[in-house]
Amino acid sequence: MRVSLGTDHAGFYLKEELAARLEKAGHEVLDVGAFDAEPSDYPDSAAAVARAVVSGDVERGIVVCGSGAGASIAAGKITGIKAATVHDVYTAHQAVEHDGLNVLSLGARVVGSELAWEITEAFLAAEFSGEERHLRRLAKVDELDKSRR
Repeated sequence: MRVSLGTDHAGFYLKEELAARLEKAGHEVLDVGAFDAEPSDYPDSAAAVARAVVSGDVERGIVVCGSGAGASIAAGKITGIKAATVHDVYTAHQAVEHDGLNVLSLGARVVGSELAWEITEAFLAAEFSGEERHLRRLAKVDELDKSRR
């Protein structure tokens, strides 16, 4: 799978580890930065990841910041993105299967590297179920996105 990966300074080291593990597992990684641990702003990398997903350049995206919250909020501002901060394996696959999650957000100051990897594996292995109830709910989410009210 082709995956876009981005972070701010707080998540730089976790991003680097995830990128290496993703490539070793056979995934193609589009790294949009940050490229060092110098202070940087999560909206920049989160938007770059989200835009890569929406454009179809990648199938899924992963954003990392200190808590995961800011990067998730920023990525979710791009129309067509369903982003969530995830810190457990169950939510990683459930959010894809039921909610169409396409951008995973991780908090580098919240989860360790092993749990982050398990979450990432679950996120990438999951597929949207396509069940009518989930399609109905996602149509309502899309309508909220259009109206922003």
